[in-house]
Amino acid sequence: MKIPYLYSFRISGIIYFWRMIPKRKQFFSYIIITFLIVFSCQKKSIIIKNEANNNTEVNRLILVADNYFKKNKFDSAFFYYNETVFICSPTQDPENYVSALTRMASIQQNHEDYAGSETTITKALPYLKLVKNQLNIWNLYTTLGVNYLNTFDYKNALLYHKKALQLNVTPNKKLASKNNIGEVLMQSRKFYEALDLFLPLENNKKIIADQKFYSCLLDNIGLCYHEIDNYDSSLDYLSRSLEIREKLKIPNELGKSYIHLAQLYELKNPSLAKKYMILSYKEFNKGNYIEGRLSALKMIIKNSSGTELRTNSDIYINLVDSTYEVTQKAKNQFARIKYDSKREKEENLRLKTHKAENELKLERQKNRNIISYIIIVLSLCLILILYYYLTSKANREKIEAAYNSETRISKKLHDELANDIYHTMAFAENKNLSLAENKEQLLNNLDAIYSRTRDISKENCTIITDQNYISSLKEMISGFSTLNINLILNGLDNISWNEVDKNKKITIYRVLQELLVNMRKYSNASLVGINFKQTEKNILINYTDNGKGIDTEKIIFKNGLYNVENRIHKIKGQIDISSSPNNGFKVFIKLPI
Repeated sequence: MKIPYLYSFRISGIIYFWRMIPKRKQFFSYIIITFLIVFSCQKKSIIIKNEANNNTEVNRLILVADNYFKKNKFDSAFFYYNETVFICSPTQDPENYVSALTRMASIQQNHEDYAGSETTITKALPYLKLVKNQLNIWNLYTTLGVNYLNTFDYKNALLYHKKALQLNVTPNKKLASKNNIGEVLMQSRKFYEALDLFLPLENNKKIIADQKFYSCLLDNIGLCYHEIDNYDSSLDYLSRSLEIREKLKIPNELGKSYIHLAQLYELKNPSLAKKYMILSYKEFNKGNYIEGRLSALKMIIKNSSGTELRTNSDIYINLVDSTYEVTQKAKNQFARIKYDSKREKEENLRLKTHKAENELKLERQKNRNIISYIIIVLSLCLILILYYYLTSKANREKIEAAYNSETRISKKLHDELANDIYHTMAFAENKNLSLAENKEQLLNNLDAIYSRTRDISKENCTIITDQNYISSLKEMISGFSTLNINLILNGLDNISWNEVDKNKKITIYRVLQELLVNMRKYSNASLVGINFKQTEKNILINYTDNGKGIDTEKIIFKNGLYNVENRIHKIKGQIDISSSPNNGFKVFIKLPI
């Protein structure tokens, strides 16, 4: 006997970092960060929108499918559940995915396509661990259990009904699972075990309240007693079940009670048994329960003869043929729905793939454009930052140079003029200036002060770099010539000064000035030679004096000599100092044109 399906369904760190950025640069950083945030939010909003649209369509399809399922329009319901499965993500929306597959399997099961039902529902098994709704899992396990029962795999049927019983579901679902387990035990002819399960349920108030379920329980208990040859108990329970079902007036349920009573009376009261067989067939015919009609016809044929036997046999054969045809059509119909949906999906997938490729190309182009914009913005920001940095550095260097120049002038004024002026003033106060010799001494002192003041002025004045550069340079050099110091200058007029950079002219002027100042202060030289020479790419300058010289191994570049070294290196030039004590002082300078 086939068993029907029962109850089947970090903020602080960011703020600190931002405050560490100089305020002038925060504006550019703000532009970049805002641009990136807007771009990422745009992509995120697109993803969220697509997911929301997909969820809306899934919910719409399930609602349509459920309406068809309630109206017993199973082919339409199957179609829309199948559409749901195709667009539903099993990982993102496992509840709807598993529920839709379970309903599809249930429809196939009701059309006796047990193999197809099992194939459909097993697709949902890998995603059960993601399902939180225990009812969806219960429906799946129960559907699998019924499939295995109807294919005579009692071991697996019992396994899945027991799994369903262990779930956290409503009491009614647990009672249904117990009843399903009992029916599996009955089909596997373990009638005593089935009774041990059924009998405690008989007095359950919730079961009694559900008259349809209660009548089914009483009917199952009666069948068990019949199979173990307990006639009186079997008759009692089957009669009580029939009494309830006659009140409910459900044709298929009445048909089951009549056929079970026919089985009970078949040996002891054949005429009464045949009466119940005929009643059973009529009720199953009302409910269009083909399997029940076939079972009733089998018993009628077994207890018929002559014309009645032939008539009933013809009806049975025609019913079997039509049943097979209907069942096969149903199987083919569901298979065709799946196939058509799969083919349509593949075609849509090809179209979507083509569309996705085009969108991907556009997205890549868009990304390339965005990256280009980012690179351009970054480059502009870096250029502005670099410009700001270099400008600031140049300003700092100018300020530092001005400070050093002021410090040097102040030191010169203090060391070279202040003391001389003080001594001259003291001389004028303490000496009789009416005497010729005192007056002459005062004039000589004032002339020396004037000469030093003029030298300091020349050292810090603006340097002429135009066509008068040679004259200015000669004038500066000749200013260091005295009665005790002879200066020899060679090759100055042979240099193409118009081709020389302005900064290099200033550097040459200041370097020679520093060397001559150091010469007059420290070397006690009487002869100085400066020789200029131009090659294809360089200007060569040789400075020589016959002063007391220095020890080059112990030389420390500071003050004037440090300035000479630093100035030459700044214009990518080379300098070589050659000297020893009491052997004069030599400097070789090489500058690129």
